[in-house]
Amino acid sequence: MGVKIEVFRMMLYLSFPVAMFWISNQAEYFEEYIVKRKREIFPPDEGLQRKELEDFKERMRARKERGMLKTLAQESEN
Repeated sequence: MGVKIEVFRMMLYLSFPVAMFWISNQAEYFEEYIVKRKREIFPPDEGLQRKELEDFKERMRARKERGMLKTLAQESEN
């Protein structure tokens, strides 16, 4: 009787991970849960957001250039 129980336990131990792997890799499951969740977290780019980001980058670059010019002007005075 001990061998039968060991075989049953071994089948249970092996079938559970295989079943979970098979279920989680179904295309319908992936589309329904994973892709939808990703779209909620990372929504598609909108033109307004992209423009705001580009404007911010431009302002930061201009600020950095002004700082560099100011530092250069101070060094040339000394």
